[in-house]
Amino acid sequence: MSNLQPVHDAAMHLDGPIYVTQPYLPPLEEFIPYLEKIWNKKVLTNGGPFHQQLEKALSDYLGLEHIALFANGTLALVTALQALRITGEVITAPYSFVATAHSLLWNSIKPVFVDIDPKTLNLDPEKIEAAITPQTTAIMPVHCYGHPCDVEAIQKIADNYNLKVIYDAAHAFGVQDQGGSILRHGDLSVLSFHATKVFNTFEGGAIVCPDAKTKLRIDHLKNFGFVDEVTVVAAGINGKMSEINAAFGMLQLQHIDHALARRREITAIYRELLADIEGIRCIEDAGETVANYSYFPILVESGYGTNRDGLYERLKEQGIFSRRYFYPLISDFPMYRSLVSAHRDNLPVATETARKVLCLPIYPGLQHHDIQRIVECIAQ
Repeated sequence: MSNLQPVHDAAMHLDGPIYVTQPYLPPLEEFIPYLEKIWNKKVLTNGGPFHQQLEKALSDYLGLEHIALFANGTLALVTALQALRITGEVITAPYSFVATAHSLLWNSIKPVFVDIDPKTLNLDPEKIEAAITPQTTAIMPVHCYGHPCDVEAIQKIADNYNLKVIYDAAHAFGVQDQGGSILRHGDLSVLSFHATKVFNTFEGGAIVCPDAKTKLRIDHLKNFGFVDEVTVVAAGINGKMSEINAAFGMLQLQHIDHALARRREITAIYRELLADIEGIRCIEDAGETVANYSYFPILVESGYGTNRDGLYERLKEQGIFSRRYFYPLISDFPMYRSLVSAHRDNLPVATETARKVLCLPIYPGLQHHDIQRIVECIAQ
């Protein structure tokens, strides 16, 4: 039985705007002691004490051994490709944020776009082998919306063709399968701690490394290639996370379980209230044993009264800001069109999904009456 009740109070609809996401921020007074420690030590960057503490704390929380922090997730993706010396072509999904493919272009690597699975919206393993050429060196799948890829099938293909696997795990903080963290799969996994993510450090990111040797190489690469004061071993970049971001991450870890629990509650309410609206389909989980509820995407199907863009505009008129995420496909942007012009018809599922998808607002501070307001607008 639905717990959606008609809202007759017009003032509720005059409330402020509801945005698709809002960063979780702990009480400001809890952050002040961290800042005082930074001011006292006067260490702002270059792997200071909070940086070291956060790497260890994240490893413990996520059940992983080696994590290298970065200033943001895009620099982490660029560096992950450098660390594994990836060249030539990399197979990836067109249904993602542009940073996935941009990281390849920044490394002079050609992205080869493969269609997605209609259920999980992740890279479809059945489409990968047909895209492999003698120039293919790696696969870069995305755990879309935090739902796990078919990691076993992808790894089997990678092993058969001697390819590396780098997971864009920007959405997948805290997600687990039956064996533990989803981040343990592949050669490397890359996290984002951007303000829109379930765990944020204002800006930030990380690479999950399989061993200490790989982490050491990545630590060199993110610090200009320096090994010591006078030795540079690679053409590295400045990808280091600052002490302020790391300190904020330490504080956020104290609140993350609450934030994830609240996201789970909101997701359950949405699923209940939307269940009987014809033409609205909620994306199901993809086999994770622990989810992070990072997004709430719906597909606006033909049975609904208007198309996706019509619903998007209706919500916006009511002060509700959803997001067509991911639309357009990466492969539709100008810098990628020439790479896929001959293969555009090979992306039917991604193309159709991008036309239908709408991510509804979800964040820990979203109130029940806000969810009612959103669903009432959808149900009109």
